[in-house]
Amino acid sequence: MGGSTSRVALFTAVVLALAGCGQTVRSQLSGATPTNVPSASSPASSPALPPASSPAPSPTASPSAPSRAPDGEASLEGKYEEVITKVLPSIVQITTENGLGSGIVYDSSGHIVTNAHVVGRAKRFEVTLASGGAPRTAKLVRAFNLGDLAVIKVDDPAGLKPAPFGDSARLRVGQIVLAMGNPLGLSGSVTNGIVSALGRTISEPTDSDSPGATITGAIQTSAAINPGNSGGALVNLAGEVIGIPTLAAVNPELGGGQAPGIGFAIPSNTATDIAQQIIKSGKVTNTHRAALGVTVQTVVDTEGQPVGVGVARVTPGGSADQAGIRAGDLITSVNDTPTPTTQALSEVLTSLNPGDRTKVKIMRPDGSTTTVTVRLSELPGG
Repeated sequence: MGGSTSRVALFTAVVLALAGCGQTVRSQLSGATPTNVPSASSPASSPALPPASSPAPSPTASPSAPSRAPDGEASLEGKYEEVITKVLPSIVQITTENGLGSGIVYDSSGHIVTNAHVVGRAKRFEVTLASGGAPRTAKLVRAFNLGDLAVIKVDDPAGLKPAPFGDSARLRVGQIVLAMGNPLGLSGSVTNGIVSALGRTISEPTDSDSPGATITGAIQTSAAINPGNSGGALVNLAGEVIGIPTLAAVNPELGGGQAPGIGFAIPSNTATDIAQQIIKSGKVTNTHRAALGVTVQTVVDTEGQPVGVGVARVTPGGSADQAGIRAGDLITSVNDTPTPTTQALSEVLTSLNPGDRTKVKIMRPDGSTTTVTVRLSELPGG
């Protein structure tokens, strides 16, 4: 919350910043007042008709017609307006004592889907509709930190308009999308772009405001995502929410400034699955994520370079325990993919499924190495 600037490396050169919480913009935005343009006035009297034998006078040039956008552009502009009119009333601003973010009205009972890093540690919130009006109080139902998702519930749901959610599995690279939210406290803002890539695996920075989630199947978009956008909606031209904007990339070579046109959203299918579980059961009962059954930490060498994931604790009777992994072991790879950090291990595991048989290479405290086969369990949600 509060415009966090913590960052974590993505691939080799890109750094991520949470786009969740921004400070309210306090300076008033002023618009230019249009200058009145007088309309063309009619002549005072009609000219006399010429004699029948006289040649007809040359037609008088008429005033130029207003310029028109090509039909394709006009059609696209109209589609934008239609989608915004349909979906924007379902996007809310969520305010805590530490900052603000966005949310999507999920149902008529007052449930709102947002990011876990938007709610942070707060339990009570103020929710403001895009249409304005007095803020409404809301309370936390549940946060799913592992996937950076949360559900809150408005105490007074009267007049809330649920957003239509689409099938993110049908997305294609190049599709036009709109990002709706409250960047920097500018409520009801909309930016446009395309789906730039699909199926990204990204890890968030870990700090007091962020759960450090690893997001699988993330949607990369060129639509501008700024602090305050997190928890809002990424919408297709059918007027369906197909993602939840969560992260923006920043460029270390530009002093940590935002890298234009690189943002990431949680797929709508993931968001609706988690939201339905929370609303129905009060918690996440099926994370769909694989687990080793260990508590780990990154281990570094004498030069401060990460060399593997140290096992601090093994869940009794869990997958790792049954495979012979013990506290003090160092996990160096999974299925031949190096795991120098806990983030790397998390990203490998998110590509696997509960029940998969996986090769885990470990180094024992005495320096010997071995490879064990682990039948992965399911990561608990809670």
